[in-house]
This record gives sequence, structure tokens and C-alpha cells, in this order.
Amino acid sequence: MCGIIGYVGEEQARPRLVAGLQQLEYRGYDSAGIALADDELSVYKQTGLISDLELPETTTQTCGVGHTRWSTHGKPTDANAHPHTDCSGRVAVVHNGIIANYDDLRAELPDHEFKSETDTEVVAHLIEVELEGTDDLLAAVEAVVERIEGSYALGVVAAGYDGIVAARRNSPLVVGHGTDGNFIASDVTPLLEHTRSVSYLEDGDVAHLTRSGVTVRHDGALVDREVTTIEWDADAAEKAGYEHYMLKEIHEQPTALRQAIAGRVDPIEGQVDLDDLSLSTEFLSDIDEIQFVACGTSYHACMYGKQLVEHLADVRATVEFASEYSVGSGRDPERTLVVGVSQSGETADTLRALRIARRSGIRTLGVTNTVGSTVARECDDVLYIRAGPEIGVAATKTFASQVVILALFAVTVAERRDELDPTVGRELLEHLQNLPGAVQGALDRNDSIEEVANAYAAGESFFFIGRRFGNPVALEGALKLKEISYDHAEGFPAGELKHGPLALVTEGTPVLALLTDGTRPEETRNNIKEVQSRGAPVIAFTSPDDDGDYEVNFDVPELGLIEPLVANVYLQLFAYHVADDKGREIDRPRNLAKSVTVE
Repeated sequence: MCGIIGYVGEEQARPRLVAGLQQLEYRGYDSAGIALADDELSVYKQTGLISDLELPETTTQTCGVGHTRWSTHGKPTDANAHPHTDCSGRVAVVHNGIIANYDDLRAELPDHEFKSETDTEVVAHLIEVELEGTDDLLAAVEAVVERIEGSYALGVVAAGYDGIVAARRNSPLVVGHGTDGNFIASDVTPLLEHTRSVSYLEDGDVAHLTRSGVTVRHDGALVDREVTTIEWDADAAEKAGYEHYMLKEIHEQPTALRQAIAGRVDPIEGQVDLDDLSLSTEFLSDIDEIQFVACGTSYHACMYGKQLVEHLADVRATVEFASEYSVGSGRDPERTLVVGVSQSGETADTLRALRIARRSGIRTLGVTNTVGSTVARECDDVLYIRAGPEIGVAATKTFASQVVILALFAVTVAERRDELDPTVGRELLEHLQNLPGAVQGALDRNDSIEEVANAYAAGESFFFIGRRFGNPVALEGALKLKEISYDHAEGFPAGELKHGPLALVTEGTPVLALLTDGTRPEETRNNIKEVQSRGAPVIAFTSPDDDGDYEVNFDVPELGLIEPLVANVYLQLFAYHVADDKGREIDRPRNLAKSVTVE
């Protein structure tokens, strides 16, 4: 969740750390701080945004670490902000993760003065103890991480010590190899301006970064970590003139979808080429069940994917919240596939579920946006969604891209099981290729959806309803609205209205209804009459030939089972404009951060 940046090189560290933290602010924005090290250690930290951080105008240090915080242990206060230091003020530590045994470790240090409520501070004091017997910071950090339980990405600097020591377990950390120095960061976003050459630390790695190079040790032995090239442009991580990252990324969806499809679809032959996928025809023919595991927006994408798999491939599919996943009885591991979907590839709950599956002998497939992520490295197979960097905390373009990849996966499974109806397959692939243009058509109506959003922004509650393929989109629409506007919003199958939620419907409850192809609209119209009879206004998203009576109606082009994805764009814009009308911090919604790397 938190963001870490570190630099050691030939240039001043302060401006690079501050710029890096600003790029990482979507990972946490409760507080921020930096530590600069040479013969002495200088620490600057406080609550608030990176732009609020009080720093000296000039500094000379060329080594340091920085941190932007999403609070876990301890409230957002100046004392709880990172970096944390030891009693001597010689060591500074930044940390992403949770030290599960920090209470026990802290109890072993009765003579040390602790200044915060965090779990992280104990690491600085433990390093201080190790340095009493050695001047080797690398060895001291290696000794400390052997005692830590839980998850961590650590960046450590110390007065009088050359460079940065970094360590990782169950929390992401990437090394950037630059021409004038080297970096650590929680993800590649802050590195793009300086270098595209990166290597990914693996669990148990401890790295030493100096001006001249990087060494990595694992269990005390030197190891090589492959240096890869990031293909994203630096401009892709900027706002490009949009007021918010979220709005920019909503508008990037046509491009993201084209990238997801490029080179993978032959609509004339009705074929899909997922050359990254090594799942054999024999394995897929014999499979009993495909289990999808994910969290949040990715969970909703899995709900959509599950229905596509069952519709096309005639195989049982299930969706489970990754945080609730377990391997139940009655499953044959050799005839089960677990598909873990995570934009970042670092979602802690999803990783946990995938590891449980692998320990049980189940084959795993990761669907992610991030090359080199833990999901990509640990799964038996990986499919990349190719959406480009997503900075907005509320996921937008990655949802549609995930569904598209899962649709291509569903066609592949159906083909290899000899279950694909050629006509159905060609039609779906044609619709997928037409999806970017249809999404652009929805984006072109931004002014209209803004007008509707402003008209209904004062609603006391919002209901999102849809059936079949409309249900996951309704759930996703409600999630977007509650994430960034803080309004009460619920999404559920339309038929569930009369089983409880109808009691909450009033004239002040706008109902946003999915009535496109693939959503059984004829049945949902009956539910719409139920809410309209109670005075609730209905904002409908329909196929072009719908002649229903709604307060507001937006139509989508004919795209068969993919039509709800176009409606989803309207729902994203609706949520954005409601939140904007209320003056919310859209890119920094309260209590949330982008990449959930703690359980």
C-alpha cells in the first residue's frame, strides 16, 4: 500500500526522492517523509501530502530514501510518518507491509526509546543493535530480516554508510539501474523518467545499492536478478492535461482495449492466439473446474469472465474472494485450474490464494497488468492485459481490459475443449474488435453524462441493478461511486430488489439499470416498474432498439454479450462527475490506496 523510493548516485537525492514520491502518492497519502544520508542523517517527515512536506531549499546529499504512507499501525501523525529512526539517529528505515511479530521484538528492547505507534520503528532499533557489533549495514539488515515475521519491503540508509540496503518479502520492490545512479521503488512508475532498466527483487532478497552498482544476496549468497526493459513511456504516468488521473484513464480505455486485443484475435477465422499460454489441449479437455480468485474490481471482472467461460466452454467456473479462498473437499487438483486476477500483480490476498492452490497441486494462471510482478513470476502461466500504467486509485481501464483478456481466455478454453460454436466465436471476436470504437462513442457523450450526474448528485442513495452479464457491471458501478464520492451505493442482481432492498427505495434513490444485450432486459424492466411506482428515478443503459419508459436513457451499440462493458464507461463517468460535483479528492479517496499489499 505505501510507496517507497530510494536513490543513490551522482545527483542530489532530495529532488529525485520528492518527485518519486509524487509519482507514488496513489499508494498512500496520509503522510510523507524522506531521509538523506552522508556522514550524518537528516530526516524530514510530517502528515499530509508530499506537497506539504517542509524541506530545506538546498541539500547536498546524494543518497536517501522516501516514503508516502497508507496507515496500518498507528494513526496518521507526524510521529508515525516514515522514515523511522533508531535511538542514535544514525539509521533510517522506510517500510511497506506489516511486521506481524513487532510486539515480541519490541519487548526485547526495553532500553530503547520508541517514538511512534508503528510496527516499522522496531526494525530501526533492531538494526541499531546489530550495528553495535559490526559496521556492515548489509549484514545487519540480513540479520534483522531473519527475525521478522509478516511482510515487508524495506529501504535502509545510515549515516556514514555507503548506499542503500533494501529487502523484500511478500511486498513489492523494484530496483532501477540508471546511468547516474541506482534506485529502489515500490513500482516502476517513479523510475520511468530516469531509467527503463529494472530488476525485481524476490522474496528473501537483500540488495545493496551504491553509486556504481547493485548486488543482491539471498540466504547469504550472491544472486543475479534479470534486468528487464520497461516499455511504458514516461508520459503514460502523467495527467496529460486532465484534471485527474481517473478521468485520464477512463479516456484511455479505447487505447488500452486495442492493446489488449492486438495480435491475439483473428475474427475472420474465429480464432484466438494467446501465445503466452502453455495450457495444453489435453489438460483443458479433462478439466472439471476453473476457479477465479480476485479482490475488488478484479473480482467483478472475474464474475464476467466466469459467465463467459461457462457460456462458451461448457465447464464449471466459480468466483471466490481471494481473502476467503480455500481448497475445499471434492476437488481433483489435477483437474482444476485457478485463475488469479490482479492489476498490480502484488495483491496480498490474491497471492495468498494462488499459493494455497499451488501447494495443493492445482495449476495456476495469473492475469495481471504488471510485467515482473509476483503473480507473473509465481504462476504456472501468465496473461498480461497490456493496459499501461494505471495511477488512479479507482480502477477503470484495467477492468475492461481484464474482461477482454478473460473473454479471449474463454474462447481459447472452448476451442481446446472442442466446445466453441464457430458462429458464436466469430461474433464475439468481432464484437471485441469493435469494442474500442464503441467505448469512444460513450466517451464522446461525456457532457451528457455529466449533466445527468450533476442533476442526481444529491441523491440520498444509489442503486445499480443488472442481470447476468449486467450484474458484475452493476456491482462495479456501485463500487466506483462509493469509492470516490463516499455516497451510499449498492449493486445487486435486479431480481434481488424485491427480496429486501426495495424497502430502501424512495424518490431520492436514483436507480441505474443495465438493460443491454446479455442482461435479460425484459425481466429487469419489471423491476424498473417496481422502483418507478415508488417514485425512484431510473437512469437506463440500453441496446438501441429499447423502447422502455425511463427518466434518462443512454444507448449502446450492438455488441452482444460485450454491451455491458460500454455501459460501464457511462457508469464510470457518472461516478466521476458526482464526486467532482461534491468536491471530493478523486485521485486520493479517503482510507484507500491503489495496490493492496497487506492482508
